[in-house]
Amino acid sequence: MLRIAKLTDYATVLMVRLAREPGRCFSAAQLADELGVPQPTVAKLLKRLLRAQLLASARGAGGGYSLAVAPHAISVADVVGAIEGPLALTECARGKGNCSLERGCATRANWQLINRALRVALQAVSLADMARPQLQAIQVQALQEKMP
Repeated sequence: MLRIAKLTDYATVLMVRLAREPGRCFSAAQLADELGVPQPTVAKLLKRLLRAQLLASARGAGGGYSLAVAPHAISVADVVGAIEGPLALTECARGKGNCSLERGCATRANWQLINRALRVALQAVSLADMARPQLQAIQVQALQEKMP
């Protein structure tokens, strides 16, 4: 079954929480408590999201973590990339030379197309979208229109 990693799911939940109050700083402990995610896991996620420049941090009283940019400027693809690295459903989607079957593979181009479609879909959905109760049908239709 194709599924995102649990850490990526947690990171998305964390980022959506921050997107609901973009100007507010949250401590790691606050986020862990509010989201029900263990604090060491939250700390690991915050570190990766900071490294990807999706979060900003402030020290001292009233400090904590907040989004580095507006929620509409951060895509689900950005969050996935920060936690898992570049999206690649198969080895051949990463580039040439990673798969021993590459020379005679009849499905490589199709896997790359599928990988691109998934990347486009994840890039089209922002944290602002995810913070809404449900994605709107018009957004899903717009996604389909972006497909080659």
